[in-house]
Amino acid sequence: MEYVTRIVIIGGGPGGYEAALVAAQLGAEVTVVDSDGLGGASVLTDCVPSKTLIATAEVMTTFDSSYEELGIIVADDTPPVEQPAGVVGVDLGKVNRRVKRLAVAQSHDITASVTRAGARVLRGRGSLEPAQAPDGSRRVVVRTADGSEETLVADAVLIATGAHPREIPDARPDGERILNWTQVYDLDELPEELIVVGSGVTGAEFAGAYQALGSKVTLVSSRDRVLPGEDPDAAAVLEDVFRRRGMNVMARSRAQSAKRVGDRVEVTLADGRVITGTHCLMAVGSIPNTAGIGLEEAGVRLKESGHIWTDRVSRTSAPGIYAAGDCTGVLALASVAAMQGRIAMYHFLGDAVTPLNLKAVSANVFTDPEIATVGYTQADVDNGLIDARVVKLPLLRNPRAKMQGIRDGFVKMFCRPGTGIVVGGVVVAPRASELIHPISIAVDNNLTVEQIANAFTVYPSLSGSIAEVARQLHTRKSQREA
Repeated sequence: MEYVTRIVIIGGGPGGYEAALVAAQLGAEVTVVDSDGLGGASVLTDCVPSKTLIATAEVMTTFDSSYEELGIIVADDTPPVEQPAGVVGVDLGKVNRRVKRLAVAQSHDITASVTRAGARVLRGRGSLEPAQAPDGSRRVVVRTADGSEETLVADAVLIATGAHPREIPDARPDGERILNWTQVYDLDELPEELIVVGSGVTGAEFAGAYQALGSKVTLVSSRDRVLPGEDPDAAAVLEDVFRRRGMNVMARSRAQSAKRVGDRVEVTLADGRVITGTHCLMAVGSIPNTAGIGLEEAGVRLKESGHIWTDRVSRTSAPGIYAAGDCTGVLALASVAAMQGRIAMYHFLGDAVTPLNLKAVSANVFTDPEIATVGYTQADVDNGLIDARVVKLPLLRNPRAKMQGIRDGFVKMFCRPGTGIVVGGVVVAPRASELIHPISIAVDNNLTVEQIANAFTVYPSLSGSIAEVARQLHTRKSQREA
């Protein structure tokens, strides 16, 4: 009888379901243990919902910021006629119902794909038994949704349990006025005055989105600037845009507590100042879902933060146990989680595998304008981690940007001094998530600025700025050689 490799995956987010698809296609017997619905937080409470909300905000921002310059006249028949009409408004209840509907539909589509591939989906919570069997197999105990218990035998286990929002002890979310990012989709009315605590990617995205939707937003940042982990030039552009649009950005201001006072929220800062609003969104990071599932007892090494230690092919310190996604703390991106999951299965099942290369990962901050990055960063260059030449070109010089009324943003590219090989890039622009792709291809394939410069671009187009930056880098290289 032919032996079939048994794979158990705990967690159905991008790391889990992508691993399930690969393992099933390679002929393994796959069981995915998941408690909330395939897609995980990425689909149900994080990436898909937030980007759906942001898509509505993007339409409003684009229209509101450029309609007059483009010559668009907005009017209605509500009296008095001489009074300017309101441009656009939002029904947040309707927006959030759409958000939830799309998230559930995406989860159902993923479940259908996984089951169609031949994997079993088991609703419940899984935990590892401590001991490895003499034959090298592992056992996973699943407490199913109906309260029963089932033990699964696996030749390999993938942990893809994700993470959950971190809480400040004196600012516990109540789901009504003090919220984390999973709870905002239950709001039926737009927050009149929203305090966003945390200026990382999540905080910046929600602050920009709700400001565009019509909320009066205060962004509380414990650091010197918004998006402290991103390219400093890009962060400066975004912070300038935020302030110009009326956002109150409070730098070097650490929130200590948040409490409800009637129908308002008071946020107390570390220096004693108190700010108030109708709602408060806590965006202060996340905690990996690694507690209480038997990891350390099974020999899986955890970092001080609670994240699972993994190598570049997703192995943990315990034989036969792999990990992927936010529970590893490698890079909190759905694309990275999915790649980690796929790599784990390729590695265990003996297929060709390329270890995870974070310098080829493209990432995007879905603010307006968007900030997209790939490869080595400005900080890497400034800190001497890599020797690279840099050119930054403002979008103001781009003809398509002028036509569309785009004032803010730039394209920046990094290349090696001698060879001209592209090693990184930053795009700050509307839909930068789409524009970063040619730079990602260049980084991943060691293309040179000369090759990028010589490729045809459409005229006029925003992508023309990518070619122009490459031409400037190539010209400077040629001048130095001369």
